[in-house]
Amino acid sequence: MIAGALKFLIQTLGNLFVIAVLLRFMMQLFRVPFRNPFAEFIVTLTDFAVKPLRRVVPGLLGLDWACLVLAWLVELAVVTTGYWLDGFPFGLAGGRVWPVMLGLAAVKLLSLAVYLVIGLTLVRAVLSWVNSNTPLMPVVYALTEPFLRPLRRFVPMIANVDLTPLVLFILCQLVLMVPLLALERALLASL
Repeated sequence: MIAGALKFLIQTLGNLFVIAVLLRFMMQLFRVPFRNPFAEFIVTLTDFAVKPLRRVVPGLLGLDWACLVLAWLVELAVVTTGYWLDGFPFGLAGGRVWPVMLGLAAVKLLSLAVYLVIGLTLVRAVLSWVNSNTPLMPVVYALTEPFLRPLRRFVPMIANVDLTPLVLFILCQLVLMVPLLALERALLASL
């Protein structure tokens, strides 16, 4: 019972931190203005871990790869700790278990990124109906527009209602259900 509660706590806190680091990476990728209370919060929350890692992992092509490496390492710690608390015999499994753990961490990281896109799109849809002038809206808009814009070429507006968020939700769920689940199952089968 204690192990289950500890596993829940580690997964929750670890994944929340990974989401913050992924947000920081996405904000840089999509050129979100960092002069926003939400963006400043994300940067302040993640600076303690990202800045030291930048000394080891340099930026490339204008992207902060230290953020992705940090997110992957934290997710690796979360996945490994979860299996350890479940009683997985790491000592008996030998060295072949680590490539699987690295792969599982990458799959979980991709899943979190997809869930992040779903969550941001949901926040955008709600804010567009409730309060589109909130300081959060420019950040959410900049983070979701690269995913919604290509869909607008294929999904027409119906009675002035934009259905592209719904289509994006469906596509994200398909990505979670088909390739990512298949990758996770293949990795687990090799344990």
